[in-house]
Amino acid sequence: MKKTIRGTALVALSASVALIAAGCSSGTTSTSSATDGASAAPVTMTFWHNSTTGDGKQYWEDTVAAFEKEHPNVTINIQAIQNEDMDGKLQTALNSGGDEPTIFMARGGGKLADVVAGDQVMDITDQISADVKSQYGDAVFNAYTIDGKVYGMPTSVLPGGIYYSKDLFEKAGITATPTTFDELNAAIVKLKAAGITPIALGGKDAWPAAHWYYFFALRDCSKEVITTPLASQDFSDNCWAKAGEDLKAFSDTDPFNKGFLTTSAQQGAGSSAGMLANHKAAMELMGAWEPGVVASLTPDGKSLADLGWFPFPAVTGGAGDASAMMGGVDGFACRKNAPAECVEFLNFIASKASQEGYAKAFQTLPANQQSQDVVTDSALKDVLGAYNKASYVVLWLDTQYGQNVGNALNGGVVNMLAGKGTAADIVTAVKSAAAKG
Repeated sequence: MKKTIRGTALVALSASVALIAAGCSSGTTSTSSATDGASAAPVTMTFWHNSTTGDGKQYWEDTVAAFEKEHPNVTINIQAIQNEDMDGKLQTALNSGGDEPTIFMARGGGKLADVVAGDQVMDITDQISADVKSQYGDAVFNAYTIDGKVYGMPTSVLPGGIYYSKDLFEKAGITATPTTFDELNAAIVKLKAAGITPIALGGKDAWPAAHWYYFFALRDCSKEVITTPLASQDFSDNCWAKAGEDLKAFSDTDPFNKGFLTTSAQQGAGSSAGMLANHKAAMELMGAWEPGVVASLTPDGKSLADLGWFPFPAVTGGAGDASAMMGGVDGFACRKNAPAECVEFLNFIASKASQEGYAKAFQTLPANQQSQDVVTDSALKDVLGAYNKASYVVLWLDTQYGQNVGNALNGGVVNMLAGKGTAADIVTAVKSAAAKG
């Protein structure tokens, strides 16, 4: 049904390794767009983002105000939507044919390909400003490139791994971060002995639980298998089942917080991120947005001073490279037939100054390579170090394979962890969803 090729997923993030490692390129910081179609006529746009609290929400309010000051004919109505609700609400709005936002969050990969196939998003290939292109480089746009055309503006690069409390590790007598699952299991035993919940998991939202499966698949599957585009992927390799079996065996050791299946990921002190923020658990598997989310949930609303990070450990007998990483590239897109000012706004938020503000507000890794000097968080610096050395990097599997297959995958993982399915059932559900297109 879809003509798009999802194989750009690997290229997008693998090439971003070089992007992050590269020095700053030349160019000015002008935010002017390559678009000449903007006019002084009144324009009203709606803007959907996923930052509902704290510095991130304030950043978008300030950024929109700054853009409106430079463009007095433009009014942007902001709607902050809880991250876990974004994909569903957006899909409903885009399909409604009238209630869709002008500017919306786009996650790239297969999810974006689905929107492109529905003819619901603007091609901005020739409207990205020269300054933005020079500051970003070409590589980071690959996650938003479908059939050679660019449909979104990246704002952050988000590789995943395990965040942990250095203080709780020290309390439990753990002197080094785990590099293998044997070492991780040993650390979990020490944490339990010290009366500390080892790992926080927000299983209520499905995707955090599925991330554990994704990373087991990254370690169990070869590069060739894990990077096969959905159009050619038959999920017949035994590594897909092994990933589920490995996760089930790990879950059976009781490493997660009690009630993890009803725990949310990021909403409040009782969420999995909140547990890490308040030293109620020692670890959480997350992407590079984690330092900012955790900071918003600490008692004083400031960064967690003892937050550290390490890569997902190696799996015994796995065919994947132990240095391989998985992550995402977040960004924003314009609906089909949006006014020219929409792309003006995308260029505005991609500028060096805007991206520096974004990185500080969200405590994350900006997509603009000239803005990456502002990253000072020690955990994020460790992420960059591992990312730069990764042999290859792939998109989150639910992003890489699109929403239908991604939902089936995430649901299958949760069912298995809840005792309502098996590792084989995960593969069956994914195959069925893939066959439906």
